[in-house]
Order: sequence, then structure tokens, then C-alpha cells
Amino acid sequence: MGAGSTVFAKNVLGDSMLTPALAESEIALYDIDAVRLDESYQMLQAINRNNGSKARIEKYLGTENRKDALRGANYVVNAIQVGGYDPCTITDFEIPKKYGLKQTIADTLGVGGVFRALRTIPVMLDFARDMEEVCPDAWLLNYTNPMAMLTGAMLTMTPIKTVGLCHSVQVCAPTLLKELGMEYDDSVQWKIAGINHQAWLLEITKDGVDLYPEIKRRALLYNQGKLDIGSFEERIRGLSQGEELPEWWIEGMKADYKLYQEKGRHGDMVRLEIMRRFGYYITESSEHNSEYTPWFIKERYPELIERFNIPLDEYPRRCIHQIEDWKKRGHELTQNPLLSHKRTHEYASYIMEAMETGIPTRIGGNVLNNGLITNLPRNACVEVPCLVDRNGVQPTYVGDLPEQCAALNRTNINVQLLTIEAARTLKKDYIYQAVMMDPHAGAELSIDDIVAMCDELIEAHGDWMPAFH
Repeated sequence: MGAGSTVFAKNVLGDSMLTPALAESEIALYDIDAVRLDESYQMLQAINRNNGSKARIEKYLGTENRKDALRGANYVVNAIQVGGYDPCTITDFEIPKKYGLKQTIADTLGVGGVFRALRTIPVMLDFARDMEEVCPDAWLLNYTNPMAMLTGAMLTMTPIKTVGLCHSVQVCAPTLLKELGMEYDDSVQWKIAGINHQAWLLEITKDGVDLYPEIKRRALLYNQGKLDIGSFEERIRGLSQGEELPEWWIEGMKADYKLYQEKGRHGDMVRLEIMRRFGYYITESSEHNSEYTPWFIKERYPELIERFNIPLDEYPRRCIHQIEDWKKRGHELTQNPLLSHKRTHEYASYIMEAMETGIPTRIGGNVLNNGLITNLPRNACVEVPCLVDRNGVQPTYVGDLPEQCAALNRTNINVQLLTIEAARTLKKDYIYQAVMMDPHAGAELSIDDIVAMCDELIEAHGDWMPAFH
């Protein structure tokens, strides 16, 4: 679903085609954009041909063909973006800006995350109704943000078996160690739990030795601009681990490297500051976490933006960059008859493989709490280690998080649960309350401004959202 997300489709479906237990699958591509759907279809057909044409790939365009796309499915992968960059993401940034509310990504929490959820939940409920009719036993693998709100809505408002998936869990520990110049290999053990984009690295050890003291020592130096990060070539080698990196990523790394050498600033300053104050590292990026909390983007303290290297309006910049990049790379991906693929770390193919073969795998999954994390609300969507095999996704018990970590999670859960309630009841009051409880919006705006801003967003989004009363 949302197969026009071509690069993501290449990763998830390319992974599936290279997995022996899944290689002979029937793959149904669904989208409402004919051009992007066809691009993904051509690209995946090329990978399939070069892999012996084992899979069968069909494409389905438009809502009138959605049930046919879903019919008989065992797994449904969701990667939609309702409203796209233009107009909806632009609206999510520009209207709050008029009220003095600045954002970085605005797709998970905050006023941008709330309105993205309110656009997306009704479409996912439509998917659920179709699935009940034509593939009631299928697993929905949700990759769309805001992860906790959408997955929570599916788990509490529909009978569909759903798990939310994000790649921030599996890259968290390796990225942290590599950026601090520490070695990472399979002997490093770690445990992560919390909520999506704000899950905590609770333990990290190597050969039984706790790595946190050395991590914190280096992190303090890094945020002070005093950590020796080696030459640029060494830096790239450590972060890439031998993988081929896109040119735009290398260019971005060059700029980051230069900034650190000249001014001692880098791209992960917010997370390292949160770790210093709360004792634990957090899964999602600094640009995300700067807007999940009330401490970093503040009208009264504009110097914090430079001090913590916070990229305001980052998501619109990325969208524009990706659109331009697709114009250059799209032809290479969709028209290359020799196109190949290497299996990635995305969870989807490993989940399907485990369910089909019974050979277990472990993931970080977004599921309903129901007592898994004992000091977070039972009806929250939490991100915890899960075992996957023929029995499906089986979450593991975590117990209490450190109290300060649970406290920070609860501030985000408040917004998530109120947004789901707004989607369930279609009452505007819950929208206002969700944004009033948002840590960043609540720290910057008055109640009157929050209500006026929400009303203006509701009007601007128009038919992209259902009617609220």
C-alpha cells in the first residue's frame, strides 16, 4: 500500500524476492498515483527478472481496485503518505509558523504529527474494512508515521493484526558507537524499549562489560567539540561499515565534518544532551527529539538553535531534495534492465520469513502496551523487543522503565492517545487538547493561540481530513 514510495518498495519487496522462503510470492502493488505506481512496477520487475522471475507482480491503481489488491493477502505493508509534501506538509509547517511555532520534521508528534495522523487514520480504517472483507487473517506491517498514533489506532479501533515497524531501533546502538569512534560488531548486546522515536537504550554491553561509562565520557567530549573523530575518510569508513553510500549522503557528511572541525558542532547534540540529563540514549534522531520536548526550540532562547545545531524546517528541505534527487536517479532505478538488490536491515522480510518458516527472529515492534511496560499506560502503543515465528508477533515483558524515562515518554503518549480519540470521535476538542498537551506547543503558545492555530489547520486541510464537530 503506497507502492509509489519507490525506494522503500525496492528495499522491502527486493528483500522479499531475495529471501528463499518468500521468493515465489505474489506481490500486489497498490497506489493512487499512476506514474509512481508504474515506476515501482518497472523497477521491481527488473529485480525479479534478474532473480530468475520467481515472484509474480501485479499492480492495482486507485481506490476502486484496492480490494482486489488486498484479496487473499497474507501480509499487507503500509507505506502511504496522505496529502504528500504539497499541499499537506507545507500546510503543517507554514500555519504553525504564523503563530511562532517552529518545527523540524513534524511527522510524529507536535501539531504537524497530530494533523498528519488525522489525515491518515481514516484512510487506514478504510484499509482495515477492506482487509476484514478480503484478507481478515493478514498481518498489517505499518511503516507510516506518526507510528504510535497510526498503529495505536489500528490496534484499538480495528480487529486487524498490526505491528508498527521503524528502522530507528536496529540502527540505534551501531550508529551511536560508530559516531563516538567505538567498535561495533555482533558481540555487542543491547536492549531497547519505550515508545516509537523515543525508545531508550536501556543496556549496552560487550563481552559482559557495560559500555555506557565510555559512551558517556566520549559523548560529553563530542558535545564540547573536543572528541577526536579522525580523518574524513576514517569517519566515512566507520559510519558506512563498507556499504556503498549515495553521493548526497557523502556530501552531507562532508558538511557535517567541516562544521565539527570548525565550530565543534554536530548532528546529534540534542540526543547526547538528553542522555546526559536522563541517563540513557534515545532511538530517534536529534532533529526529531528537539521537537518532542519543550527545551530546545524556544522563542525566548534563540541561541539554543545554534548551540545544539537544530535544523528548523528540515523535513520540507528533505522533501524538496528527494523530489530533485528522484528526477536524477529515478530513470536509473526504473529503466535499468540489470538492476539488482542486496537484502537490507528493514524488518518486513525477516518478519514474513519467520512467520512462513517458523525460524524465529527478533524485532523492535510497536504494539499495544497491555502491561508490557508497567509504568506506561496500558492503552499506549509501545516499542518493545518482540519474538516473531509462526505464532506471529509476540511482544516481550519489559517491566518498569527508569522513572525519568517513563516520565518523558508519558508526555508524548498524552498527545498520541488524545489524537486517536479525536480520530475515533471526530470531536475538535480532542484535537485542541492533543496540541495543548504537546510539550513543544504547550511551552510556546497560549491556549487561545493553540485553538486558533488548530482551527486554521482544519480549514486549510479541507477534504484531506474528515469533518470534525
